[in-house]
Amino acid sequence: MDIKQFYTSPIQTNTYLCADENSKEAFILDPGSVCKPLDNYIDSNEYKIKYIVLTHGHGDHICGVPHYKAKYKCQVAANKKDNRYFNDPISNQSRALCGQDVAFTPDIYVNDGDTLQVGNMTLHILFTPGHSPGGISVLVGNILFSGDTLFAESIGRTDFVGGSLIELKKSVREKMFVLPDDTFVLPGHMGHTTIGHEKQYNPFF
Repeated sequence: MDIKQFYTSPIQTNTYLCADENSKEAFILDPGSVCKPLDNYIDSNEYKIKYIVLTHGHGDHICGVPHYKAKYKCQVAANKKDNRYFNDPISNQSRALCGQDVAFTPDIYVNDGDTLQVGNMTLHILFTPGHSPGGISVLVGNILFSGDTLFAESIGRTDFVGGSLIELKKSVREKMFVLPDDTFVLPGHMGHTTIGHEKQYNPFF
């Protein structure tokens, strides 16, 4: 499994490319803007993008969607409860974050317990609302892509419309802290961590 992190959007969103090196199938997680190094890496490795997976609908995580969907003819997967952001440039603040209005409808709606297959990688969908109503996280093997739900020794903001601190903390406790301590966490911003570290040192818990 080849995982690469790229900084996108003006506020340095962590965008991830995750590829099965044998089949060359891959997915992009949270393309916050068009990113030339990401394009070059995909093309130079001849990866075939099957999905764009969105952990939520805020503009700093979705502004690159139109570019990558058009370029790679792939499907966009997300949770329907964040359609208020996907469908509305005002709600997702895309003009402020990337200088243009971005609106689209996901091709696939995923819910808690669903799976997506990319090559020989199985993507397990965890419904983790709180930062947004339709927040999801994605578990691939022992790698957890946590979006803006869980950060290294922190958690996502809940002061946006549709946010809930109660729901976010419940998501972390019931969906993330039940995973093995050595689960490697790749969040939507800042550096990586592990579930074990967060259970011991995250000040919100």
